[in-house]
Amino acid sequence: MSCSINDLAVGEMAVIEKVTAHGELGRRLRDMGLSPGIDLTVLGRAPLADPLEIKIRGFNLCLRVSEAKQILVRAEGRQ
Repeated sequence: MSCSINDLAVGEMAVIEKVTAHGELGRRLRDMGLSPGIDLTVLGRAPLADPLEIKIRGFNLCLRVSEAKQILVRAEGRQ
């Protein structure tokens, strides 16, 4: 079942299924390495939950919640 990166808990791992953002935002997200089939792990969230930090392709990346909601993932271990 798909969910957005924003729906994942800290420490949870997932695989990107789809980037739903269009235009400039979609291009920027794909340029940062967020593309289907890539594994990621949620490392943490800021005190007010925005932004969140993920580990992808060996580096850490911070995303705004509005950006994270545009990336659909399949969480490992979820049904």
